[in-house]
Amino acid sequence: MSYSSFLLPLAGGLLIGLSAAIYLLLNGRIAGISGLAASAFGLTGSGISWLGVGFLGGILAGAAFAASFLRFPIIEVSSSPLLLVAGGLIVGFGTRLGSGCTSGHGVCGLARLSPRSIVATVVFMSVAAVTVLIMRHFPG
Repeated sequence: MSYSSFLLPLAGGLLIGLSAAIYLLLNGRIAGISGLAASAFGLTGSGISWLGVGFLGGILAGAAFAASFLRFPIIEVSSSPLLLVAGGLIVGFGTRLGSGCTSGHGVCGLARLSPRSIVATVVFMSVAAVTVLIMRHFPG
């Protein structure tokens, strides 16, 4: 096992957990990305949240930093842009329907032993496993 296949994911997981804990301590709210994204674009009914804008800006800045200094494989996307946008909208609808996304339910909700988050995480992980099974055994 190489350094990058073990330590980088471990460091990433620790940073995600640490940032979620710090966000909860400083703001009294969980760090759910879908909720922060909605508040950054003013979709929560209370106007634009500059905290949400800053949080999303930090995610983009961190990604740009990592892309500049770390070596990642080149990813080729063969799907049409329209299909990608449609998929993004469906995911966004699902996160609103499910009252959160993987970061809100999977990271923060499970840590708080929230029954709603446990059910949501079991559902989306099960659907993900079935999707992988279908895509691997019934391609095309």
